[in-house]
Amino acid sequence: MQDLPRHRGKRNQLANEVAQKGITDSTVLEAIRTVPRHLFLDSSFEDHAYQDKAFPIGAEQTISQPYTVAFQTELLDIKPGDKILEIGTGSGYQTAILLYLKAKVYTIERQSELFKKTRLFFKKMGYRPKKMVFGDGYKGLPEDAQFDGIIVTAGAPEVPKALLSQLKIGGRLVIPIGTNTQIMTIYVRASEKEFKKQELGSFRFVPLLGNKN
Repeated sequence: MQDLPRHRGKRNQLANEVAQKGITDSTVLEAIRTVPRHLFLDSSFEDHAYQDKAFPIGAEQTISQPYTVAFQTELLDIKPGDKILEIGTGSGYQTAILLYLKAKVYTIERQSELFKKTRLFFKKMGYRPKKMVFGDGYKGLPEDAQFDGIIVTAGAPEVPKALLSQLKIGGRLVIPIGTNTQIMTIYVRASEKEFKKQELGSFRFVPLLGNKN
């Protein structure tokens, strides 16, 4: 598939739509206007790629709704050079948005099929996360901590303590918490042992996978 003027026009419409839903960060909106979402989907979904909807990507996983991607990204408050850990690489669309914002991205995927497919896609497209790992998102990447931000793109029944411990002081963890529906939750590390928590509305995500033990 190619990235054509009609795709760019649809991305402009999509960015306008997520802005109307409350996204105000101009760099996040620019990322939505720029990253070619249709390339991250099966070609059969090409005509629907710029609807504000989630779609299946195989292995019982989905590519998140663009508004959700924009909302989580805006909550991270990324500055160029920030070290960001992404739990759930999936199709790679969220990764590409983070890279557009000039973050140094470390990303973990639990599904072997998706990991292999997305890693090949990144190489083909020239997307270069700092590290892409096949592994358990509940554990994070302790060897690469501390992170300015951590984004979890699947629903967790509770906040994994390992992820909280891998945040820098002042760092942010953006995570949907719950089983059937999730509450988007942000934790800001105020000190070595203190975290400020804020809850920001209901969402629907696929479950976060991994051996929690």
